[in-house]
Amino acid sequence: MEIILKEDVIGLGYKNDIVNVKAGYGRNYLIPQGKGVIASESAKKALAEELKQKAVKLAKIKADAEALAEKLNAVSLTFNAKASSTGVIYGSVGSLQIADELQKLGFDIDRKIIAVKDVKAAGEYVATIKLHKEVAAQVPFTVIAEMDKVAAPAQEEAPVEKKSRKPRKEEAPVEEAPAEAEAPAEEEKTEE
Repeated sequence: MEIILKEDVIGLGYKNDIVNVKAGYGRNYLIPQGKGVIASESAKKALAEELKQKAVKLAKIKADAEALAEKLNAVSLTFNAKASSTGVIYGSVGSLQIADELQKLGFDIDRKIIAVKDVKAAGEYVATIKLHKEVAAQVPFTVIAEMDKVAAPAQEEAPVEKKSRKPRKEEAPVEEAPAEAEAPAEEEKTEE
């Protein structure tokens, strides 16, 4: 039985493909689920006309994707990330950060079409942006590690914090003095 697929079916074919399937599979699953229709002569003619009209639109979409890919191939990104002394960065650089940087450069790219492993170390990497099923752009990016410069000033500030705590201990006897002053006032009240 010949069926024209109305959507992609894993293991069988893609949308608008004409496939041969067993009659039971076609009648009991594909047609009732809306995944396909019987490939009659009229359905085949309608499919051919539809593909002819879509070919012009698809060619334009593909041409636009290729033009955008050429622009993206010329782009190189740089990310500064705080890193430990071993070179491992805190957090990671992923598709979200790449999409944000491209947005700043004027490219409106959805992060879902950017393929990159989460980068967790400094170095040079390449992100693949799938603009069309036949067109992809390669965007190189560099992750620069900023060593813990914040840790050194924190060590210098730590003794200052300890010094600021010492006067607080000295203030404690000052606080006790008013407590003694209150005690004679209570004694005076008991004498009355």
